[in-house]
Amino acid sequence: MKITMRVGLLVMASLLFACGGKEQKKKGGFSYEKKAKKEVPQEAKPKVEAISTKADFSSKGIGPVKDLKLPDAIDKDLAAKGEETYKKLCAACHKAEQKFIGPAPKGILERRTPEWVMNMIMNPEVMIKEDPIGKKLLAEFNNIPMTNQNVSEEDARAVLEYFRTL
Repeated sequence: MKITMRVGLLVMASLLFACGGKEQKKKGGFSYEKKAKKEVPQEAKPKVEAISTKADFSSKGIGPVKDLKLPDAIDKDLAAKGEETYKKLCAACHKAEQKFIGPAPKGILERRTPEWVMNMIMNPEVMIKEDPIGKKLLAEFNNIPMTNQNVSEEDARAVLEYFRTL
């Protein structure tokens, strides 16, 4: 009986020792419970109109085109040539009707002078460094500069005519 009592006492002591008195730390692992998100108050920021959608006819840009008068009628042949040039050189970064890597050209002549558009097409490096609108566009489009495609004045005029058809 002494042996049984000792074995029983030993079993009870080991049970108490194994189960009691310790606090277990939670491990940061997977849990089914969702943690409450901390809500950070957002300050009301005034909505600033993007320069790509704002009309600004104050600049003719920096480049070879100083004065350009567009005829009322659109030259369909010139526009077709411009569309071809646009698809070949510009479409990788510009979508005709939506913002992409660069601004959408649809309605550009409702926001910029024809001279500015042609100078931007032909002289983008100088335009984004020195022209106020060019600088703002660069900042708006994540500081991704427009690549100089070495477009001739004739091809830039054709692309401008294509923009008139959009």
